[in-house]
Amino acid sequence: MPTITPLTHRQNILKTVFFDKPDYIPMVFHINESCWDHYPNNALNDLMAEHKFLFPDYQKGPGRAELDYQIIERIGKPFIDGWGCTWETAMNGIVGTVTKHPLANWDNFGSYIAPNPETDSGKGPHDWNEISKNLASAKANGQLTMGGLRHGHTFMQLADIRGYEALMFDMFDDKPELAKLIKMVEEFNMAIVKKYIELGVEWISYAEDLGMQNGPMLQPKHFRKYIKPSYERLIAPAKKAGCIIHMHSDGHLHALIDDIIDGGVNAVNLQDLVNGIDWIKNKLAGKICIDLDIDRQSITPYGTPEQIDALIKEEVKKLGSKEGGLMMIYGLYPGVPLDNVKALMDAMEKYAFYYSSL
Repeated sequence: MPTITPLTHRQNILKTVFFDKPDYIPMVFHINESCWDHYPNNALNDLMAEHKFLFPDYQKGPGRAELDYQIIERIGKPFIDGWGCTWETAMNGIVGTVTKHPLANWDNFGSYIAPNPETDSGKGPHDWNEISKNLASAKANGQLTMGGLRHGHTFMQLADIRGYEALMFDMFDDKPELAKLIKMVEEFNMAIVKKYIELGVEWISYAEDLGMQNGPMLQPKHFRKYIKPSYERLIAPAKKAGCIIHMHSDGHLHALIDDIIDGGVNAVNLQDLVNGIDWIKNKLAGKICIDLDIDRQSITPYGTPEQIDALIKEEVKKLGSKEGGLMMIYGLYPGVPLDNVKALMDAMEKYAFYYSSL
């Protein structure tokens, strides 16, 4: 019998995205920084140490060092980003909300300028030399090289600058200033996309939230008029360079999904129960790689371990296949019982290999 060499993590992701029979379903378990203020640190450390598949590089130590929260994530410490938006949070480790919008009045637009993409990500400083070193290290270690725009790069950025209500009126009124602001934001974003392409990344993410609990945050016709054209221009150079295009949005996306994935998107990250597992299956399964965002609203915080196991199994069976096309991610935030955290980690590790065992 010939020896079968297991795929590397990078190879497995690529095979998943391109429906080329991966060894397992890629699973990501992200622990938000706020959790280290909420849970006993030794309990989280123990869970990470017990789940080597989810945390392969974790080395258990005597305790979790105190986190150096970013300034935008500290209670009582407002932060003004490069766009002039004032951020405040109610919980350490949780990105807050914009409480002061720099262009709440268009009268200030004449003197308004974008941050410098050479030194600013749009939500804080970044160092391209350091980013370049990290990408080179990832490549040398056989990892997938990834880049992307900050979360909330276009629509949400416009809402942060203008205020959500003002932005909605701008779209309804077709304000000429809005087109100029969109161009300014797009030029900033394009500089970052092109820099990542120059650095040779294989994967570029375009992440922002467009959905609410029961529908989109803006009318589909306004998305198509104001936001989608910018998306398409930002994706085009990455697509031409052969990058994998990853799109993300939280919320209910039924009215926007066709427009979101149009233009060559390879993988889309969307929420499970908000959109409906069966709807996702009928609409996307087998057609585009689904990067499934696991429920954080009902079953994982309020259900039983048995219900959590059943949820992950259902999602794997309905949305996955031996060919691939399914990745899964869970973001842990305060409020989920530790027994449920363990049950979720257990289920993700177990069902990651569901198709390889068939």
